[in-house]
Amino acid sequence: MSTLTAQKQSAYSHLTSIDKRSNLSHRELMAEYIEPGIPVVLTDVARKWGAMGKFTPSFFKKNYGHLTKEIKGKSYTIAEVVDRILVSSPSSPAPYPCNLNIERYFPELMEELKPEIVFGKSDRIKHPLLPKLMLRGTEVYEIFLGGNGASFPYLHVDALFLHTQITQLYGAKDFILYSPDQVEYMYPKEENKKVSQIDIFNPDYEKFPLFKKAKPIRVTVEEGETILFPTKWWHTTQIHEPSVSVGRVHLNTLNWADFTQDNYDLRKKNHPAVALATLAYGKILGRIIDMQERMSMPA
Repeated sequence: MSTLTAQKQSAYSHLTSIDKRSNLSHRELMAEYIEPGIPVVLTDVARKWGAMGKFTPSFFKKNYGHLTKEIKGKSYTIAEVVDRILVSSPSSPAPYPCNLNIERYFPELMEELKPEIVFGKSDRIKHPLLPKLMLRGTEVYEIFLGGNGASFPYLHVDALFLHTQITQLYGAKDFILYSPDQVEYMYPKEENKKVSQIDIFNPDYEKFPLFKKAKPIRVTVEEGETILFPTKWWHTTQIHEPSVSVGRVHLNTLNWADFTQDNYDLRKKNHPAVALATLAYGKILGRIIDMQERMSMPA
């Protein structure tokens, strides 16, 4: 995996809050946030989405209530989840995370999530030469349904070192983030270095003393807003009201090497030949896309 540059470490050390911006051009987004590796909340990019004002808890109950989702070993219908969300409380939270793969559960809703944000010079996650094998273990598009008192079950970096985009379609959600240079305070699990052992809402400082040094950044993403954060940012979420959000992962030249290496690392023990082939293919494909992006850039 690539190491942090001194420039990024300096930027992280001075960051105490997440900007909320509107009317950013793609060039400004890339230069000010994506390339430096800094999260940002965009207040206006989802304004034209058909999903805004439409994707409510009652919408999913009415149209998809019969579908089922297993959460923490128990099966629920979407109708049951929504009913629980509407009365959810910190003492009795609705089951979470109720995350649903949009392309699998309701592909007809994809058109309601456009125009899409491009997290790079091109949308690499949709490149025709990128095999689905290399995206195994993650979901490209997900709907999250949650209620008051719910929180994501662990502090983590997203799978395959993908960049993250989450838009609040209904209600608000708190995001708690830790910059990549704080990994030594995160106590990653031995079996999965992208997941922390720490319950940040009830930390055990005797067991994890260095976590006292960690500096979180908390931001509330309001209805209609979109948070973008580059890979390696540790994060979790907390909900205080009925919430519907949509998540989307991204690939660009900045996380391509980590994405390719992680594909190799995940397969090298049980499928070493497949792992080597995937690593080689990923490196070659990365060079091809780099060239395509350079050729498509305006003079």
